[in-house]
Amino acid sequence: MSSTEPRRTALDALHRSLGATMTDFAGWDMPLRYGSERDEHNAVRTKAGLFDLSHMGEITVTGPQAAELLNFALVGNIASVGVGRARYTMICQADGGILDDLIVYRLGETEYLVVANASNAQVVLDALTGRAAGFDAEVRDDRDAYALIAVQGPQAPGILASLTDADLDGLKYYAGLPGTVAGVPALIARTGYTGEDGFELFVAPSDAEALWQALTKAGEPAGLVPCGLSCRDTLRLEAGMPLYGHELSRELTPFDAGLGRVVKFEKEGDFVGREALAEAATRAAENPPRVLVGLIAEGRRVPRAGYAVVAGGEVIGEVTSGAPSPTLGRPIAMAYVDPAHATPGTAGVGVDIRGSHEPYEVVALPFYKRQK
Repeated sequence: MSSTEPRRTALDALHRSLGATMTDFAGWDMPLRYGSERDEHNAVRTKAGLFDLSHMGEITVTGPQAAELLNFALVGNIASVGVGRARYTMICQADGGILDDLIVYRLGETEYLVVANASNAQVVLDALTGRAAGFDAEVRDDRDAYALIAVQGPQAPGILASLTDADLDGLKYYAGLPGTVAGVPALIARTGYTGEDGFELFVAPSDAEALWQALTKAGEPAGLVPCGLSCRDTLRLEAGMPLYGHELSRELTPFDAGLGRVVKFEKEGDFVGREALAEAATRAAENPPRVLVGLIAEGRRVPRAGYAVVAGGEVIGEVTSGAPSPTLGRPIAMAYVDPAHATPGTAGVGVDIRGSHEPYEVVALPFYKRQK
């Protein structure tokens, strides 16, 4: 296989048999959509959707000093995560720039599963391996050890409950427990990237197809449909969730991204980027950088990443993500804008869409929040 050939997930043949439109994403051949991305999006908001997320990068960290290593390597307090729980965190450079945002699951007293974005998996693996020097801990590339299937949406708990005797009611958001789903051993995590309730199931690649088929069958009466990356993007955008390469980058610190809360200065010991991040925190407090806001179109034209945000003839920011919102029925965007224009309701803000300044309303994120 040549190095330019995209990687394929364990479900590749299945996606093709379902007529999926495939796309290259971070070096993987992934389903973009199966039919209508609007229908897939709406199914997740109202019923349930099934996703193949096997392109995500799993890295296992084990050993007596696994917690200490992760506390040093990442900005969060990973040592305080209870067994069976998960935490959203970031890995930064020494200068405070974000290398990736991550979810870390504590599987046991001395065992953690770090899940990185597909585009950054190798970067995160290399950084963790390099930062492990001097710690009694092992960093293991487990990308080939897992397939990842997500079932998301209001009907997801009912669908999954019909296939497992695991205690789903007791499984809180950002928690994960080992169990069996449709006879397949899985790490069952109550996490997701859609703004809905749902689960992510880490399984052996050889079990992925049987699990997908079982979920499809169990979900049929509830209206579950297979979903591609296209609706995953519009779902996370409505939920105000950042995407690496758009809202997050090496040029930004967590404080620039409005996510300073993930940096835990109070934890024991030093961590990579501490000094630079302390300075970034002070800067953000005294002289705030651009602020991440939501924009809702008054018209129909869709803003895209990189488009200028304007006010009074001046450029005041830049769109990081934009798409038509099936839930709101109008185009929406996330953008970094100057603080003077960041207050929800600020008038006179537009987006430069190919030379014409389209009017937008500034709103607080997220655009959509599910009813609990």
